Amino acid sequence: MRKALVVANAAEGVDRITLEAGELAAGVDASLVLLHVTSNEEYEEDRQAMRDVAAIEGGNYNVSQASEGAREFAHDVGEQVLRNVDVDYEAVGAVGDEYEQIIQTAADHDCDHVFIAGRRRSPSGKALFGDTAQQVILNFDDPVTVLTKE
Repeated sequence: MRKALVVANAAEGVDRITLEAGELAAGVDASLVLLHVTSNEEYEEDRQAMRDVAAIEGGNYNVSQASEGAREFAHDVGEQVLRNVDVDYEAVGAVGDEYEQIIQTAADHDCDHVFIAGRRRSPSGKALFGDTAQQVILNFDDPVTVLTKE
């Protein structure tokens, strides 16, 4: 492992998977990319909520601002969780489909491992509703580590 992508989403277990990835990366002298993705739905909800504020301040809430907010979220996770771990990391934010952004960011940053917090679901639940972690496992060409809630 040279560089790993950690999906710093708001899921339960994100602190634990970030710490595990950080400690592993520190042990093999690798670096991390912490990614937080704001979904299109979350972006639209935030944009609607910010519309009144933006009108008062003379601006508007756009994708660039949402991406920066997502980057700040990832940075905050890193600051909080990795403060006692000797590992280099970069925070990245994106807006869009989580699976697509994970794969794209991993490719853009030449990541060779992905860490993601998942959730336990029944096979039929995965078939009906999909699962980001499952999509990453099936389509990422390198190792994927998924942490599920105990």
